Amino acid sequence: MADILKTIEEQLPRGVVGSTIFEGANIVVYTTDTAFFKNGDSKVKEIVNTIKKRLELRADKKILLSQEETEQKIRQIIPREAEIERVIFDPQRSIVIIETKKPGLAIGKGGSLLREVKINTYWTPQVQRSAAIKSKITDKIREVLYMDNSYRKKFLNDIGEKIYKEWNPDKMEEWVRITALGGGRQVGRSCFLMQTPISKVLIDCGVDVSSSGKNKYPYLEAPELDLEAIDAVILSHAHLDHSGLIPYLYKMGYKGPVYMTAPTRDISALMALDFIGVAYKQAAAPLFKSTDIRSMVKHSITLNYQEVTDITPDIRITMYNAGHTLGSSMIHFNIGNGLHNYLYSGDIKFGKSRALEAAATYFPRLETLQLEATYGGRDNNYPSRKNSEEELLTFINDVIQGGGKVLLPELGTGHAQEKMLILEDAMRSGKVPKVPIYIDGMIWDINAIHTAYPDFLSNALRANIFADNNPFTSEIFSQVGSPQERKNVIEGGPCIILATSGMLVGGAAVEYLREFADSPNNGLCLSCYQPAGGVGRQIKEGAKEVKFEVNGKMELAQIKLKVISMDGFSGHSSRNELMAFVNNINPKPRRAIINHGEQSKCLDLASSIYKSQRIETTVPKNLETIRLR
Repeated sequence: MADILKTIEEQLPRGVVGSTIFEGANIVVYTTDTAFFKNGDSKVKEIVNTIKKRLELRADKKILLSQEETEQKIRQIIPREAEIERVIFDPQRSIVIIETKKPGLAIGKGGSLLREVKINTYWTPQVQRSAAIKSKITDKIREVLYMDNSYRKKFLNDIGEKIYKEWNPDKMEEWVRITALGGGRQVGRSCFLMQTPISKVLIDCGVDVSSSGKNKYPYLEAPELDLEAIDAVILSHAHLDHSGLIPYLYKMGYKGPVYMTAPTRDISALMALDFIGVAYKQAAAPLFKSTDIRSMVKHSITLNYQEVTDITPDIRITMYNAGHTLGSSMIHFNIGNGLHNYLYSGDIKFGKSRALEAAATYFPRLETLQLEATYGGRDNNYPSRKNSEEELLTFINDVIQGGGKVLLPELGTGHAQEKMLILEDAMRSGKVPKVPIYIDGMIWDINAIHTAYPDFLSNALRANIFADNNPFTSEIFSQVGSPQERKNVIEGGPCIILATSGMLVGGAAVEYLREFADSPNNGLCLSCYQPAGGVGRQIKEGAKEVKFEVNGKMELAQIKLKVISMDGFSGHSSRNELMAFVNNINPKPRRAIINHGEQSKCLDLASSIYKSQRIETTVPKNLETIRLR
């Protein structure tokens, strides 16, 4: 592998190669010969069959058509019906990104239109769906990837050089182990360090938003963790308890890649920006700055589900749908020369929702499964989704008919969109009265991301979006975008409000609750996980008064409003769903590691899996290391 670039160049016709470089795990040949660029695909495929690696042919920038002429050609070739929003050039990599409302029309039958663009301009076109809901923040996130093209090109090449570094498993003892730096016997601050003789990979790096002090963050001071030695970070999904500290890693000097899906990249950047905003509102210094979030985005490498890629010389990963939230992934690790196969499932939902398909259960090989236990306790089963929806709509009707307002504290991603789909359907079918539905917090921007990545949504929802029947753009929803608009909602008539945060730890939801709490006409629906000691957990357990932190000071509030607690909308699997997932997973693992749950729930789930499957189960504490092989 050390001479793979030289091997490729030797197999190509003499005089056609400008340069051959790595682009992460992929390899790109830049040609200076226009004829070979147009007709060299068959030769490239021949080489791919020999080296068994992804190889792409692009034009050297010396032969590229000018950007102005290229955009003119693109708009001539692609029909107006495709509705091109913008054309973005990445000249260092000879790529042109065509952002359009209708990608299928821009691609053409069998990719015919993109081939025509390529042949006429020598640029390599990529089509990207534009969001149906406009968001300046999401536009900026995408622009970051193309702001410093030369840096990105060098960064990807450096990664490739590390991935293709020669190693010989016959000359060393092969082993793999994993250390819990957070998320062991707790919900929050998920972070795991995987090590082999030649690789160190960090899996997730989150914060416990309900804790304070050192317990809020993973054990990044652990002696095993040296940021300069970390080869890659892998992010399962965007929720803060998994993603929240990744920008901080870049602040502390990490310069390597972070692998995730494209929706996770966009949403995790939004969540991080909101994390900074909440810190300022609480009169606290944020842990990192927006420049660190930009670094995270700039160093991101996105993967689609079931796309296989090498991330180090001895580790290959594949991401699978986790069913938990948009873009959430289970990460399958193929380690060493057939040494071990490990699945980090992150947070999963083994049950279909309106927005997402259920978590995948089939994998090529599997020896070790790591599984969450958020609702892993013996009694953690909840009503069916249908019954939960009916209960929610009954509660909303009761509050609205009494002249009150309904507050739904939501996680910005996942929970909120599921409720929006339920409410849109219910209001359209007359199951709830037509009152304003207000969306406050980052939910609106995350809705925009949902509309940009329909391929990650459920089959039914994706079909509706492709048929121009997008429920997220329904006129029944209104965005709350300023303090004055929020004041108008508070002082106005009956309505439904979806606001972050779902755990009532800061955010707009807390501001609404402070205003609504002392009126028995209003209603509060708690449907997200509520951590022990938090305001939401206190109210859920029947507290009649709670303390809110406002501008660094504590305020006491009376809880007189109607309260309903519902677990049926959780993006996490119930106890029965977790057991069903283990029963259905194929192939059957030899070991299960249980994490991401309160201690009693982790131990209970581990015991049940052992008894039913007769496989080894382990429940690590934080800072414990498990040797997988």
